[in-house]
Amino acid sequence: MADREDALREHAVIHLPTVEDTEAFGRRLAVDLVAGDLVVLDGPLGAGKTALARGIAAGLGVQGRVSSPTFIIAREHRAGERPDGGAPVAMVHVDAYRLGLGADRAATFDELDALDLDTDLAGAVVVVEWGEGIVEHLTDRHLLVRLRREPESDVRTAQWGRVS
Repeated sequence: MADREDALREHAVIHLPTVEDTEAFGRRLAVDLVAGDLVVLDGPLGAGKTALARGIAAGLGVQGRVSSPTFIIAREHRAGERPDGGAPVAMVHVDAYRLGLGADRAATFDELDALDLDTDLAGAVVVVEWGEGIVEHLTDRHLLVRLRREPESDVRTAQWGRVS
């Protein structure tokens, strides 16, 4: 856990007062993403995970509407033309909230394995909401984004970093 905390301290906290700000932050993150990248989004309900995923998708130029994949767990978006001129890349958007709701950790990994995300990583950016503590083993390095919502002001914040 200390390594994760150290990685996240590499970047200052960014304030995201609106959904549009959260999506714009996602577009900025997408500029550095390529096939094989895993992005883990952590935060409570309403923190902006899906809005950030929409921004990443827009930055990657993927096709299709991005919405919370809660009931289907994973949704693949085909590659489109990237606004930054980078190589086209697909995106797999995963909601891991319902994975591992039981106490059996082995069953959680079986559910995750059934999604075949390690195969998706070969040709896509994989963005996982609620994935911290569940999907990190899929790669040697991932981008962790922690989103928080200030209850008094409803302003969201993000702290992010690459974790090895």
